[in-house]
Amino acid sequence: MKTLLEASVTAKNSLLCIGLDPRSKTAIEAAQECMALVDATHDVAAVYKPNSAFFEQFGSLGFAALKVVVDYIRKEAPGTLILLDAKRGDIGDTSVAYAHAAFDEIGVDAITVAPYMGRDSVAPFIDRADHGAFVLCKTSNPGSNEFQTLDVGGQALFERVARQAQHWSTHGNVGLVVGATDPEAIRKVRAQAPEAWLLIPGVGAQGGDLASSVNAALRQDGMGALLSVSRSIAQATDPHAEALRLRDEINAIRSGPRANNPVVVDEQTTLAMDLLRIGAVKFGQFTLKSGAVSPLYMDLRVMVTHPNVLKRAAKSYARLLAGLTFDRLAGIPYAALPIGTAVSLEMERPLIYPRKEAKEYGTKAAIEGDYAAGETVAVIDDLISSGGSKFEAIEKLESAGLKVRDVVVLIDRSKNATELLAARGYALHSVVSIHSLLPIWRNAGSISQAQFDDATQFLTA
Repeated sequence: MKTLLEASVTAKNSLLCIGLDPRSKTAIEAAQECMALVDATHDVAAVYKPNSAFFEQFGSLGFAALKVVVDYIRKEAPGTLILLDAKRGDIGDTSVAYAHAAFDEIGVDAITVAPYMGRDSVAPFIDRADHGAFVLCKTSNPGSNEFQTLDVGGQALFERVARQAQHWSTHGNVGLVVGATDPEAIRKVRAQAPEAWLLIPGVGAQGGDLASSVNAALRQDGMGALLSVSRSIAQATDPHAEALRLRDEINAIRSGPRANNPVVVDEQTTLAMDLLRIGAVKFGQFTLKSGAVSPLYMDLRVMVTHPNVLKRAAKSYARLLAGLTFDRLAGIPYAALPIGTAVSLEMERPLIYPRKEAKEYGTKAAIEGDYAAGETVAVIDDLISSGGSKFEAIEKLESAGLKVRDVVVLIDRSKNATELLAARGYALHSVVSIHSLLPIWRNAGSISQAQFDDATQFLTA
């Protein structure tokens, strides 16, 4: 598999994997839809990835249609790797049968597999040097954090999968699937598997950021990453033009500084540059509510108009919250309401919020959302300065019979909020401190030494 893949990437000068996910109503129409897409893109696609489910739904006719599509790719795009998206993984004999169906009957080169049952369930797909598998590692679906980010000996489960899977094969034919919606996870997987090929779905319709994904996934040789795109190409007015545009955009990123001078882009750096880029942090002279004049101003409300940034921030919150025990999230109005909603969707955990003022009509609720007295809530806010607004919200929540143990913020810009909260029995958790962000901005040349010094002096005075 590895030899064929690298030959296809080199011949097409492309890291583009085009998904074949036909939405047709019959097996024949599904095959025709896929073959038309192959006709339009075969000079650009390094890999085609037919999704087995969209064929299997038609029964035996669908299986036959899938075989027709695979044979068509062999004829019209010789040398192009074909990856079956089927997510197999079962006990030995069953996986042997799955491997025979995929490789010998359908005729694909590789297949996606689930690692949950261990090496013996994956072995039949990787024991042949000319075939291989891409192991699900950190997927792009909203529920992936339920298991994939669980702590396993000081690291996330998906990191353990990335490392362990590299020991499963002697043929170099094990790749890893990591969603484009989480560039930080891609970076961590790359650290665990420096030489592996990574399949990166989620670019386009799912909202994954192309540049962040490519930069996090590429090996030092500018190879090792396949960007998987389906709907945005298939549904384009001109699929060939869209595929070509994506191929060229990926190659421009490959040829840039990241490919020649790899740098580590960690979660804090990504967050720091995101905030500065969207104007959530500004430097200058700003009069604060207290009347003090500050050399910087932070307004995280602006994240609502930058969904990719909000999504990445939600993932950062989720990683902190994954280690806490709570029944519901509680967002503090107003800045934390969209953030709390994003985190709620990311974690699939319920959200409530205490109103700034109780309703004077209808239910006259002080807290919006369903809850029961005795439940524990994790309080979410955008940042913390003095802790005053946190205590106000906590008082309303506890007055309703809820329990509060933890307060989670994106940025801690306080001097002693941790101690103030702890004195009243609450633990503060922050994704990052402003004192960690300032050096990042200074080292990147985004702020001057004078701005750095002024901000540091103001925050520590």
